[in-house]
Amino acid sequence: MLKVGKILAKINNLEDFKKLNTTELNNLAEEIRQFIIDKVSKTGGHLASNLGVVELTIALHRVFNSPKDKIIWDVGHQAYVHKILTGRKDEFDTLRQFNGLSGFPKRNESEHDIFETGHSSTSISAGLGFALSRDVKNDKNDVISIIGDGAMTAGMAFEALNHIGEVGTKQIVVLNDNDMSISENVGGLSKYLSKITTTSTYSKVKEDLSSILNSIPAIGKKVYKTAEKAKDSVKYFLIPGMLFEDLGLKYIGPVDGHNIQEVISALYRAKNINGPTLVHVITKKGKGYLPAEKSPDKYHGASPFKIETGESVKKTDIPKYSNILGESLVELACENDDIVAITAAMPAGTGLAKFHSKFPKRFFDVGIAEQHGVTLAAGLASNGLKPFFAVYSTFLQRGYDQVLHDVCIQNLPVVFAVDRAGLVGNDGETHHGVFDLSFLSHMPNMTIMAPKDRKEMKEMIKFAASYNKGPLAIRYPRGVSCDMTNVSENYEVECGKGEVILEGKDIAILAVGKMVDYGYNVAMELKEKGKEVTLVNGRFIKPLDEQLILDIAKNHKLILTYEDNVVSGGFGNTVNSLLIKNNYKGKVLNIGLPDEFIEHGAVELLYSKYKLDVNSVVKLIEDTIN
Repeated sequence: MLKVGKILAKINNLEDFKKLNTTELNNLAEEIRQFIIDKVSKTGGHLASNLGVVELTIALHRVFNSPKDKIIWDVGHQAYVHKILTGRKDEFDTLRQFNGLSGFPKRNESEHDIFETGHSSTSISAGLGFALSRDVKNDKNDVISIIGDGAMTAGMAFEALNHIGEVGTKQIVVLNDNDMSISENVGGLSKYLSKITTTSTYSKVKEDLSSILNSIPAIGKKVYKTAEKAKDSVKYFLIPGMLFEDLGLKYIGPVDGHNIQEVISALYRAKNINGPTLVHVITKKGKGYLPAEKSPDKYHGASPFKIETGESVKKTDIPKYSNILGESLVELACENDDIVAITAAMPAGTGLAKFHSKFPKRFFDVGIAEQHGVTLAAGLASNGLKPFFAVYSTFLQRGYDQVLHDVCIQNLPVVFAVDRAGLVGNDGETHHGVFDLSFLSHMPNMTIMAPKDRKEMKEMIKFAASYNKGPLAIRYPRGVSCDMTNVSENYEVECGKGEVILEGKDIAILAVGKMVDYGYNVAMELKEKGKEVTLVNGRFIKPLDEQLILDIAKNHKLILTYEDNVVSGGFGNTVNSLLIKNNYKGKVLNIGLPDEFIEHGAVELLYSKYKLDVNSVVKLIEDTIN
């Protein structure tokens, strides 16, 4: 059990923190690091990103006065230090646990969490909203938006920067540059920032030029105003482009993000500028914990681990769905030169690292830019290639219009490998993938499949590789795969056809994806109680196997649909429409998630709360029959 450091033990709120001297601040940084390592090793969480912003967060709260001054975190998974300093240190044993401390900013958790987030690239836009509303109300406060260099690859960030330059209001953007998003950063912006960090003379030359010109008696200020072209020639010579100043933001940096006094000094400079400012801070993701420094992507979202070795506490040899995708695509790509793969900044998380290594010219990492990723896939498909875009369900939401407008309208054979579908657990509302069936089902030309187990996953990927009639989505859950080969013999994937796993006369369960296994366990429980159940693996959410469903409707007075998606607009609703259209007289129960945002917590616990677990479904069926 870690003993909380002497200085950290005294910090119960920001008032306590403000009393510390410079030496104590530096010691506090190390104590906070050890505290985070200890807590995350037990609960799991975002380790590397939080270790990288310890000094930056301390400096932010030293210079600004939250919550009067608005500190807005992009993505939010790096806000652990912020939470510790703002009075939540003693709750960290509950981090990311059900009814415990959230791993992201939560407005109902603290007045210091002023804007909720879990997806990247939102902080500048939100911050500008706070700044402009401040101006309208004639308030006096600072607005600070923290954003990572990975998040800056998203178009939304540049839309916001463009607007800031236009309106010119006072807002501070802190660019946390650690050369990483989840995986290593890619693209032109990353190269541009690397140029800045290797041209550290810029800030000094700019300041010296300003000082020299303004010091000339009588005519100095006039000369300075008319010397913009000379100054510009200097900055363009030293840093090609000077992107941020060209957009209208004063640039300060680069600053050593692990030197508290240097960061404090830069933030005070920004605070005294009456206009938009960008402070460029260089940090190291995973700072202070060697395993995380060496493999920051591995410790981006860490499961519980042994501090001494960094090894995960829970190790398994069972293949994950994402790894099945990656391995299957490598096999298929060896036979089909047209297959290409796309990721949005997470080649490891989506299982595509091996594909990247094997086929580097056929692998495209677009950075945190899902909209671009979707339309890139559309362009590739339009020119004869077979793109697989592997993307988390929650992040595919960001490319909704592109899926509809650029892929579905043109009926292009793009494959969406929709990872982390369903409840994902401790990351909560912003990361649960429970809307994809609803927002994909209503798109014309879209085909949607969900595998019941690992073998069916492989077969669906093979089917997708040869399917050229339009866009197709395979949605699958987070984590280890299931094996139902002991109860299922039919693994042949035929478009729009489901599979009957069990036949009974009393109740029919129509399940999709992960819930087929749960449905089987429900059927076994009911069998012990003397009830015979027909269990259908839907396989296809769209198109439905209408004939199979209607045949079942003729012989069953009670039908259940079972999915890990919101019921609204999901598989169950589609089945309902079919049954109503064909005058089904029996009863239908839709088992799925309610029309609300689901909090963070272990998946099985959430299933129990929202009555998707086996016991709850068995009881619902018994109550309905009785």
